[in-house]
Amino acid sequence: MNAGEPSPPPSRLAAFEVVSANDPAELDSRSRVSERLPEPSRVYKYRLCDPALWRMRFDSPILSIAMRSAGSLLASRGESRFATEVSIEGEDSDFFGFTAMQQGTLTLDQRGETTTGTVASGLAFRTGDRTRLIASDGCVRTHLFVRAGEIEGALEHMLDGHLSKPLEFRPALHWDGGLMTSLQSQLAFVMQEFGRPDGIAANPVALSSMTDFLATLILRAVPHNHTGRLAAGAAGAVPAYVRRAEEFMRAHCTEPVRMAEVAAAARCSVRTLGEAFRRFRDTTPLAALHAIRLEEVRAELRRGGTSDAGADIGAVARRYGFTNAYRFGTAFRRRFGESPADVVRRAERRLSPR
Repeated sequence: MNAGEPSPPPSRLAAFEVVSANDPAELDSRSRVSERLPEPSRVYKYRLCDPALWRMRFDSPILSIAMRSAGSLLASRGESRFATEVSIEGEDSDFFGFTAMQQGTLTLDQRGETTTGTVASGLAFRTGDRTRLIASDGCVRTHLFVRAGEIEGALEHMLDGHLSKPLEFRPALHWDGGLMTSLQSQLAFVMQEFGRPDGIAANPVALSSMTDFLATLILRAVPHNHTGRLAAGAAGAVPAYVRRAEEFMRAHCTEPVRMAEVAAAARCSVRTLGEAFRRFRDTTPLAALHAIRLEEVRAELRRGGTSDAGADIGAVARRYGFTNAYRFGTAFRRRFGESPADVVRRAERRLSPR
């Protein structure tokens, strides 16, 4: 595709849903472009960077987005004929995105920091409020979005422990060899498979295996805030008393728990317990108990929705010791990247009769 001239959607995207616009007025927040994108709790606002183009109409698309979701994955391909700014407002996404560029550049602006993806480098991000993406003229890119819970769950399994802080990836992906080149190849493979009506996306067993493989590859290839802990994981086994402490916390997380009780159950001193949690879990025993309680609340909410979601969430939270609704909601969102109400709504959709 040359700048200024769009290309038709490739035949390999036949299984994708395509959203396109010929008129710049279609790109605002009220347009069907934004309405048909996933995750309705966010608003995607598109705007051409050149004001001289705002009042013009075109005979062929100035923006085209092809999407297909399956399981915990969403694949998409975007083409921007002219430089376009995408601003995202609303709740943080519960997907991590990984972008590969076929042509042009795409700049990510998040929390005041900018990173530009090129043909030689991609992007990793989790969209949140006031995230911006700026596509160049003639920009062609593919995205793979993976549900955050899948990647974080895989990381906890690899670490054999709970995350002390939410997972965050470095935004720049450099396709310069090693596992990064493998990841680039896998992103292209997923796009190819999702383009086939009878490919992996249509086979739940194959899709599940692919998702597990992608989560592991991403965690090994892309630098993140737990990379050091992951690399050090093989340096030594987690002591048995740390496991005993965690088992005690989980068994008694609806009760008042003192660290002396945890240490006694683990059969070590409070000091030893604290040192071990800092070394092997990168956190404190108290913070670990707080995280376990949050996880138990989430698990209970995921088991079933309720017509009175607010009351139900409050009751569950209080049972695990969260008496301040605002602080609980903030901690929950920071931990899981979604609100308790999001979890309840998803459970209700899963349990509702079809």
